[in-house]
Amino acid sequence: MAATKNNDGQDANSAPEPDLSEHVAQNIETMAKLQSEAERKVARSQLTVEKLTASIGQPRTLKVIVSAVACWVAFNVMAPKVGLPQLDPPPFPWLQGAMNLSALLVASMVLTTQNRHAKRAFQRENLELQVNLVAEQKIAKLISLFEELRRDLPSVRNRVDRVAEAMAESVNPHAVLTVLEEKVDVEGAHGNRPKTETPEP
Repeated sequence: MAATKNNDGQDANSAPEPDLSEHVAQNIETMAKLQSEAERKVARSQLTVEKLTASIGQPRTLKVIVSAVACWVAFNVMAPKVGLPQLDPPPFPWLQGAMNLSALLVASMVLTTQNRHAKRAFQRENLELQVNLVAEQKIAKLISLFEELRRDLPSVRNRVDRVAEAMAESVNPHAVLTVLEEKVDVEGAHGNRPKTETPEP
């Protein structure tokens, strides 16, 4: 059946594109550009390892491994009964060595993939922190400007707003981090402190 088109020449059966504001579309384009640039900097060997890791981490891989091990064990158990040589007699040392080597390779690939993902997550956290700090400074500046405008308006009664004055000051991230670390250390010390037994009367 031929696809129907509307008056604009677009496919009527296709989902309409969402209307995005200009700044949202620009943000999406910026994020896509940053991600594509980060992917281009990744070495080809790293991408190969990640593709192998993704292919191994599938349910079908477990089925293949279980089937291969079962066939290997069954063949080496039944081989003497049908007059065939045993390739790996019980307790199957070749099978154990292959499984140990496979586990080592898979663990190395997983760690390699996780290291790059952790690095990307760390970079994103730093970017989010920078954006949050800039946003906090802008909000504090806006509050300060609003308070200044309120004081200058003759039609508005002048009053002291302690909350607005406090919010107009930018937060010192070093001071917040220091207090947070001290708080965590104090709570950790109290939590690890051994309980004293109350003497029996």
